Amino acid sequence: MVMASSSVLRAPIGSILDTGRISSVKDFASPPSGGYVQVISENSLVNSLKVGLSCLALSEKAVLKGVRWKGRMPARWNGVHQSKRLVAHARALGSSGIGQKPYTGVMIVPTGTGATIGGFAGDSLPVARAMSSVVDCLITHPNVLNGAMLHWPMASTLYVEGYALDRFAEGYWGLQPVHQNRVGLILDMGIEEELIQRHLQVADATRATLGLPVLEYTITDAPLQVEKWLDPRTGTSTGRLGRPDSLLRAVETLMKGASVDAVAVVGRFPDDSVDELVDYRQGQGVDVLAGVEAVISHMVVKEFGIPCAHAPALSPLPLDASISPRSAAEEIGYTFLPCVLAGLSKAPQFIERTNRSGAGTVWADDVDCVVVPANACGGEGTLALCRKSGRKPLLIAVEENETVLDDTPEKMGLVNVVRVANYWEAIGVIAAHKAGVDPKALRRSGVSHLHRLETPRHAEASRSALKGLEKAPIAMTGVR
Repeated sequence: MVMASSSVLRAPIGSILDTGRISSVKDFASPPSGGYVQVISENSLVNSLKVGLSCLALSEKAVLKGVRWKGRMPARWNGVHQSKRLVAHARALGSSGIGQKPYTGVMIVPTGTGATIGGFAGDSLPVARAMSSVVDCLITHPNVLNGAMLHWPMASTLYVEGYALDRFAEGYWGLQPVHQNRVGLILDMGIEEELIQRHLQVADATRATLGLPVLEYTITDAPLQVEKWLDPRTGTSTGRLGRPDSLLRAVETLMKGASVDAVAVVGRFPDDSVDELVDYRQGQGVDVLAGVEAVISHMVVKEFGIPCAHAPALSPLPLDASISPRSAAEEIGYTFLPCVLAGLSKAPQFIERTNRSGAGTVWADDVDCVVVPANACGGEGTLALCRKSGRKPLLIAVEENETVLDDTPEKMGLVNVVRVANYWEAIGVIAAHKAGVDPKALRRSGVSHLHRLETPRHAEASRSALKGLEKAPIAMTGVR
């Protein structure tokens, strides 16, 4: 039963309070006495509050001001007093249902491996968009989300650089969502003046048009001397910097001089001949730039522990009307920087394992599923998540997304694996898994007879363990 007065609403835990038009909630509390929730409110605008044991679901129009909690707060909200952050976590918890944890998925498409989906110019972004609508939280990396001049914001998606994703998977780092990062920009001294101006115009445009917090820029004190090549052993792209010291000094300059939270790097890449790029521009082969881009961002994240992503500076290519749609995002402008600045502006910060106090921090233990190409299961992050002790996430191996690698789940010795033909099926498996339904139950012949495990009849260890228990007293409690 719901009791109401002009200023107080009380209801049993689990009930739905349809409060009509309540606005600024001064105090939303779970009193120490328990048994009901108390809302002291005034004026008008919150539509419906769904109250569960430890979860609150708010309508899209919900507005909370001056939120304070009495008694013990739910663990995932501990220390949160900003109303916007509380609303965000309430929605995440509510979408999985009362009493259920948020469903967290990880999507990985390894960089520079020639992936048929995700190996070109942001062509796995549609997959991420669809997947983010099914999970409560999607963790993925720049190779999946970057589309050169194109970007699509997704509130429930965390933009995590590859090195940081590996440390997260190993349990060393947690991911702390943010409202906004102060982003700094580093330009390679080796970039021609005209290209520098083009990239500065991009930064100004994102500030003026998108409102992104790009604070300052610096130019390295020496050309970075980017080198790139294909590894003859694996067929993947890789590379190195001739002057990594210059890059690290530039990052330090921005961190000390502008207190930035994230760094975008633009390096001058050597120009390929048009003939060398034919396959890539036709949506085939390996992206020769991607491997060394990962080297650059890994270096910064490892050294400074802040989000970083890279955008290459290249001379514009001549027009080709036959360009593949998968590569077209890199043909429509002078720069690949817009998506990087947009992604970094909301990228989560990294929290070390020794400091788990951040409210809403996501840890490897929270991951429910990992989605990877079927022959690219040997990456550090994938192996760390799927080999960890305790409850293991569901590994969804997508066969249609082929790479130059040959690291199948079977070769890696991974368990709790579902092979799917394509990302359509992968998203269906995620939906079933999130609902608590065995994905096999959705197939015609997916469920076979229950297998019987035999209990050993003559095991000495079992008999010795039971010895002396025949006359042992049995403790009885009222809890079943």
